Amino acid sequence: MPAPKPPRVRLSLGVTGHRQNHPAFAPTSPRVEATLAEIFNLITEATAAQKPPFGPGSIAPTRLHSMLADGFDQMAALQALDRSWELVCPLPFGERLNAAINASPDTAADARALLSGNQPADTVVAQRAAEINALCARAHVFALADDDPEVESVFLAALDNRDDRAKQDVFAADCSERVALAARLVIEQSDIIIALWDGVRTTFVGGTGHTIAAALELGAAVVWINPAAPEAWRVLRAPESLTCLDHAEPKDTRTATLKALVREALEPSAPTRAGHAPAVHHAGGVPLDTEKWHSRSSPLWHAYRRIEALFSGDKGRNPFRNLTQTYETPDQIATGSGAALLEAAANAPAGDKAFAAQLSQHVLGRFAWADGISARLSDTYRSGMMINFMLSSLAIVGGIAYLPLSDSSHKWAFALFELVLLCAILLITWAGQRRRWHGRWFETRRVAEYLRHAPLLLMLGAARAPGRWPKGAETSLPEWYARHALREAGLPRATITAPYLRHVLETLLDTHVREQRDYHHAKARRLTRVHHNLDQVSEWMFRLAVVSVALFLGLQVGAWMHWVSKGFLKEASYIFTFLGVLLPTFGGAIAGVRYFGDFERFAAISEVTAQKLDSIHARIALLMKAPDSAMDYGPVAELAHAADDVVVSEIENWQAVFGGKHITVPV
Repeated sequence: MPAPKPPRVRLSLGVTGHRQNHPAFAPTSPRVEATLAEIFNLITEATAAQKPPFGPGSIAPTRLHSMLADGFDQMAALQALDRSWELVCPLPFGERLNAAINASPDTAADARALLSGNQPADTVVAQRAAEINALCARAHVFALADDDPEVESVFLAALDNRDDRAKQDVFAADCSERVALAARLVIEQSDIIIALWDGVRTTFVGGTGHTIAAALELGAAVVWINPAAPEAWRVLRAPESLTCLDHAEPKDTRTATLKALVREALEPSAPTRAGHAPAVHHAGGVPLDTEKWHSRSSPLWHAYRRIEALFSGDKGRNPFRNLTQTYETPDQIATGSGAALLEAAANAPAGDKAFAAQLSQHVLGRFAWADGISARLSDTYRSGMMINFMLSSLAIVGGIAYLPLSDSSHKWAFALFELVLLCAILLITWAGQRRRWHGRWFETRRVAEYLRHAPLLLMLGAARAPGRWPKGAETSLPEWYARHALREAGLPRATITAPYLRHVLETLLDTHVREQRDYHHAKARRLTRVHHNLDQVSEWMFRLAVVSVALFLGLQVGAWMHWVSKGFLKEASYIFTFLGVLLPTFGGAIAGVRYFGDFERFAAISEVTAQKLDSIHARIALLMKAPDSAMDYGPVAELAHAADDVVVSEIENWQAVFGGKHITVPV
């Protein structure tokens, strides 16, 4: 079976900036526009110079995220469309309310006309609304309309009561909160934020300064344009940059920095470890895409899972049962394990029915591939080490087995047996290191776990911000691959309403959280039993070894006291010597299996993960009791992010345990 087609990589930009009526914008608007064109041209040149990672056509058109506020946002949107870039608009309100608010009507009558789809009396207001609607018609719109009834009410109340300061403040606060939510989406979906800001304040929620500060906190780079001196734009990389805004950068330096940001987004970082596999092969593929697919697990590599089956003590389950796994293919997942998720995605109220197909193609198919490849590599790598531990014990014991079984004339046969097993250990170790079983397992498992949980965020238009992706110890290729796979799916063309949020919360997020919680609870209990039982067997082996040696010494004392014949002692000594080697050797091997498997620590990681997920489930249950009028995008998106954070934390803990356990000889 061929691998799923690799994702087309794309650069994603976000814009935020002053409105048309801002005192700093109008005086230098032509210069700002020229500077923005310069920046966009540099980005275009850097993108064109980038070698396509998967062959011709594998770099998709640049995507720009804009909230379409008048002024800088619309200026950037028009320039993006002129360059045939994709325009995506995460709006803070539904389209009609968004146009009404951003058209800045002076009267409630004009506002009501816009809200009802009619022409306002003020031609300037009508023109502003028409410009916004025209851009929306050419864009991919994701509108946060869940709080529209409340915002519309306070919007009209503010216009009806121009002299009522309290009503003006309520509308400003509600409006700012919604803009901040949409701005967070822009940040999460973008590699680089381009901002026009006077550098004065970052404290106005939803304002440009506030968005810039949030972007820097989330690890996004910001290209800052000061309207007072737009030609002296510069790149900000950290929150501390806001403390030294007067620091100037040479043009060559900032140009090189901007091009480097484009390169970072479009190509995976080089491996940090000498000898590590290249991130992109000369043939144009990545390790995930060049893996060979197997339809099921191999019984030759079931040693690790067999140990779990033997020592888990599962009631009612035969420890010698068939452990063969059949892997779900990318073609099967849409009608198999992913069917319920896709059905829920397609049936979301006021949602994007076509988005289910995007999830199936760009996320679930790649998840099934990565999951199947990773499961087989997991068997191979972990079982290889288990087999090495067992073979090393057999080699030692087999080498001296001639003592109770034969005489020294046949020692060569036992030595040959030992040699074969030692060579097998070296062969397994060589194959594991040569074929990177450990590294490939880590990489494919990380991709699979990122994609497993992605649909929950994607349905809400949310994503893990650029600076919040984990960094691999050896390579960040899995994160790069997963990020671009999710970017290919993009935002759904949806209008987020309270029924939509409730649907996602109940049918997708809570179901997923409960399933993962129950899985980790069961895993923690099983691995705890495995650790305990392995510990017990290992201890009993050593206890029996002590008993064996004590018996031999007792016989030796008996021989000295002439209670035992010396002939019997000589014959018994071979058996006791054999047992004195066999018992501690196998006891040590089982302890080595327990140490390498780290069942106890994995159980602890899973138990902590389960507890965190249970806490999220409890929060979801509380939110689901709320009426639709209280169902808000912010808390729902926060719960999805919380579940995602738990997953990433579990991956990082899991890597910390197994990261240094490369396949090696069992010494």
